[in-house]
Amino acid sequence: MRKKKRKRKKKTKQTITRAVTHIRLIEANPGKLEALDQLVAVYLPLCQQYTTLFCEAETSPDKYQETVFKTDLSDRLHRVAIQQAAGIAKSVRTNRANAYQAYLEDVADYAQAKAQAEGRMSAFKRREPTWTEWDLPVLRVPVIQANVNVVVLEKSEDSTFDYWLRVSTLDVGNPLRVPVKLASYHKRALEGRTLNASTTLHKRNGVWWLTLSFDEDVPLQTKPDAPTVGVDVGIAHFLTTSTNKAYGSFHGKMARQHKHDREKRRRKAKLRACLEKKGVPKGKLPSTSSETSQRLSRHVKQEINRAVNELVKDHRDARLIYEDLNVASMRFKARVMNSYLYASHLGHIPEQLAWAAAKQGMAAHTVRAAYSSQECPRCHYVDRANRPNQKTFKCLVCGYADQADRKAAQTLAGRWGDRKLAACRSTSEVKALLMTRHEAWKQQNQQRIQDAGPPVQLSFWDPPEMFLESSHK
Repeated sequence: MRKKKRKRKKKTKQTITRAVTHIRLIEANPGKLEALDQLVAVYLPLCQQYTTLFCEAETSPDKYQETVFKTDLSDRLHRVAIQQAAGIAKSVRTNRANAYQAYLEDVADYAQAKAQAEGRMSAFKRREPTWTEWDLPVLRVPVIQANVNVVVLEKSEDSTFDYWLRVSTLDVGNPLRVPVKLASYHKRALEGRTLNASTTLHKRNGVWWLTLSFDEDVPLQTKPDAPTVGVDVGIAHFLTTSTNKAYGSFHGKMARQHKHDREKRRRKAKLRACLEKKGVPKGKLPSTSSETSQRLSRHVKQEINRAVNELVKDHRDARLIYEDLNVASMRFKARVMNSYLYASHLGHIPEQLAWAAAKQGMAAHTVRAAYSSQECPRCHYVDRANRPNQKTFKCLVCGYADQADRKAAQTLAGRWGDRKLAACRSTSEVKALLMTRHEAWKQQNQQRIQDAGPPVQLSFWDPPEMFLESSHK
């Protein structure tokens, strides 16, 4: 007979999962923590093997994959390792596929721009896009994403501790019981909540940490007729709205800290290369990472979170429309600009925006970002030369001018509900649709175009340092 599946609470679009983090397992004695170390010493390599297997396979990662590798772990822990590896591999493969698709679109856009540049007086300066194959993921931080089959959280009957964490170990039939003591803010967060069955254990700097989670239903507060507010993402300002408000920036102190940290890591990289050339063992080579870079990363994400919270607070009764940003596909000519791009954590902004809106019961939607910075809102003409500089937008055909980020946000807001644009599968289809609309506009305004005279074709814009945007944005 088949076992009946445990009924799970059905999630809706208004259900969010909150995580309760930073629970230190410091109440356990050293012997129990040593047993956890022994467990993860076997678990992590097994998870790495399956992650590599799933990434290299042609088929989609399957968390119900039959066991392949031998291990000392129990069948339940073996299955948990497979499920965790499948999730990691699925994320990597999805990001790699998106980046490769963006690369193909860049190649097509480059070929089209090169063909249009033939016969002009000025030289064609754009560099041909190149593809760099992704490295396989390496699991360095000990993490166990466990379900109720291997890790169970039990309410403590003793007032000394709040919970007992029952963990399956290498010793089958003899689970480990780890005491869990919550801080006051943990208790406030969990008051009246029903915890999820899944838990996460990870080790950092020699300390084991526990992460719990619970589901919360947040009713939708946004009215159907609420006004739409477009949100543009960038480095100059993390967020710029169609209501002409800007939030957060990577410039100033954070940019100076990043420059200092980058120079420090470059010196470490040169030293590492010299020592490696002299035959120093790999285990004794200095690391290029630093605590300052990690501190800067946390600082940037905190600034992004603060900017998002301010935006949500100012537009509580609006419907937010933001771009479906793919940071993995963004590449610039200069290495320093790529470094600024990665350090600004632009990919964190849409995730935080979606989370903050869901937490407040606000409606937030993504739209295609392709050519949103180059499209003219009046005549729909698309050209990189519509952006003579980072701050200014000026259409070459109809002469429409506006602040570039505000114009991009207004364009994003206007794309909400555009079914034809949403049906486009690539940026080339988006551009073809916009140019079709431009031709229709030209036919309706032929007399105005003749009175204005022929447009002046500018050279391709080379964005100034620290103000670059994606070429397909």
